[in-house]
Amino acid sequence: MSNSRRLPRSFYARNTLTVARELLGMHLVRAREDRLQVGRIVEVEAYQGPEDRAAHSSKGRTRRTEVMFGPPGHAYVYLIYGFWHCLNVVTAPDGVPHAVLIRALEPVSGIDDTTHGPGLLCRALDIDRSLNGADLLGDTLWIERPARLRKPRIACSPRIGVDYAGEWALKPWRFYDADSPYVSTVSAARRRAALRGCSL
Repeated sequence: MSNSRRLPRSFYARNTLTVARELLGMHLVRAREDRLQVGRIVEVEAYQGPEDRAAHSSKGRTRRTEVMFGPPGHAYVYLIYGFWHCLNVVTAPDGVPHAVLIRALEPVSGIDDTTHGPGLLCRALDIDRSLNGADLLGDTLWIERPARLRKPRIACSPRIGVDYAGEWALKPWRFYDADSPYVSTVSAARRRAALRGCSL
C-alpha cells in the first residue's frame, strides 16, 4: 500500500462529525504476518464527549478512556459483553475526547470472515485490546484513501444501542453508505441478494 495515500494526522484533528462522514469510502488496512487485510469503511458512529452521554469519555478521564483524549489519529479499542472488541478512531484536537466507531467494512482483499458489524470486523481483522492506542500512521493498522475512491451515498440515523444516553441517543451521528450491503442494519436476505447481483 502506498504511504502517500495514508491519511495524515491532520485528517483526524478536525471536527468529529466531518471526520466521521469523510471516513466513509476510505480503506482500513490491517497488516498481518502473512498478508494485508483491506476493507472499505461503510458505516461509522461519532462520539463527542465529555458532554455526549453516549461517549465513554462522558465519565471523565480514566485509565480506560485515556487514549480518547488524544493525540488524534490513534486507535481506541475496547471490549463489550466480555467478548466483542470495537475499533474507534480518535479525532478532534489533542485533549478533546472524541472518537469515531468503525461499525462495518466492505471486504476489499485478504478478508475471509464477515465484517458487517463492529465486533465482527474486529474479529475478522484480529483487532483486540493489544492495539488500543496504536498509531494509525504506523505499520500495523492504518486508514488510507483508495487509489480509486468510490464515493459513498451518505445517509445518517441515530446511533445504535445507546438508549441509556437520553437526548444524546437521538443525535443523528451514525453515518453509512446507503448503497452498501455490508452496513450492519441491512437484512441478511437483502445482503445475500445484493451480493448475488439481485434485488428484492
